[in-house]
Amino acid sequence: MWKKVTSVLAGALVLGSVNIASAHFQMIYTPESALVKGGKIPIKLVFTHPFNAGHTMDMGTPEQFFVIRSRGENEPKKTDLLETLKPITWTSLTNQGKAFETFYQARGGDHIFCLIPEPYWEEADGFYIKQSTKVIINVGGEPGIWMEPVGLPAEIVPLAKPYDRWTGNVFQGQVLLNGNSVPHAEVEIEFMNHKPILEDNAFAKEAVVQAPQDAFVLQTIFADANGVFTFGIPKEGWWGFAALDLDPDYTFKNKKCSRDAVIWIQAKPMK
Repeated sequence: MWKKVTSVLAGALVLGSVNIASAHFQMIYTPESALVKGGKIPIKLVFTHPFNAGHTMDMGTPEQFFVIRSRGENEPKKTDLLETLKPITWTSLTNQGKAFETFYQARGGDHIFCLIPEPYWEEADGFYIKQSTKVIINVGGEPGIWMEPVGLPAEIVPLAKPYDRWTGNVFQGQVLLNGNSVPHAEVEIEFMNHKPILEDNAFAKEAVVQAPQDAFVLQTIFADANGVFTFGIPKEGWWGFAALDLDPDYTFKNKKCSRDAVIWIQAKPMK
């Protein structure tokens, strides 16, 4: 564990940043993760800073965007959604950035949405960021293969059903790189603190909670020797988990590229 921490800090010193890709979160957003019945759902792809609705980065055309639908023991079906994406402009509290949207006809079972974005050049840090991102929604309560890897180069596999979390539950995930667990992976966590207003393609100005100090904006934990991390969920809403710099030797256009894995889950209050 301490070897991992030491290597992370050493890499940060070289790059001049304490956290590689600090606070950058690729979003795949739809309002609800657990739907009672199927229907047409909106999906927004935004690369931003979700806790403070801060700077939104311009997304390039994604390399891949697809969904895997599964229901019970039926064979999973993969559908390419890349051609359905339409460019939009997303408004944060500080700027506007290029993003994408689509609509999807959701039916019964699990739907694993997967995005492999074009690498983003972070000028301030002098390296690229590439966050392979997943979100899993369910329709009707009949689960599918939510717990199975889908084969992304960098991936977080949920070990707890990601769409049935009450506030106060824990969420567990396993960090994988090329199908292999990543021991002691660094995982950043952010709460979506400003509600997305879909009709405006913007974050709401009002925050849900106030951070008592900056460390609470972006929380950090480490996975264990098997790449497994555990997080207690303190608040209802959407939570993002980003496992950082999983392949230290990975480059893009002869520059350092932080290969990250992101998953989003939604927690509900028990009333």
